[in-house]
Amino acid sequence: QVQLVESGGGLVQAGGSLRLSCAASGRTFSTYHMGWFRQAPGKEREFVAAIRWIGGNTYYAGSVKDRFAISRDNAKNTVYLQMNSLKPEDTALYYCAASTVYYSGSYTHSYQYNNWGQGTQVTVSS
Repeated sequence: QVQLVESGGGLVQAGGSLRLSCAASGRTFSTYHMGWFRQAPGKEREFVAAIRWIGGNTYYAGSVKDRFAISRDNAKNTVYLQMNSLKPEDTALYYCAASTVYYSGSYTHSYQYNNWGQGTQVTVSS
């Protein structure tokens, strides 16, 4: 079981930036595939970004590409989501997720993750 704790959410004006952090438990963090998802009120949870542990390949939803960046620090057991040029439509509860299961794909689906954090709220005002 991997424990995930998100932080860094808050209220920001449109055009601003936030950096989310997700601290993970476990001595094998470097072998976890990590992802960020979000869920806005009345909407389904959607993929935001992912990073594989092998090669560090990153993947992004089209709506955040070129604005958000996912990264990881294996020494700190932490994954980050740098969010720039925020828009009101980015408002959501952001979840960190970890996968200890191998898939050949890009880890853009929630079913590929077997560990989830509690979420951190991001609110972007217009």
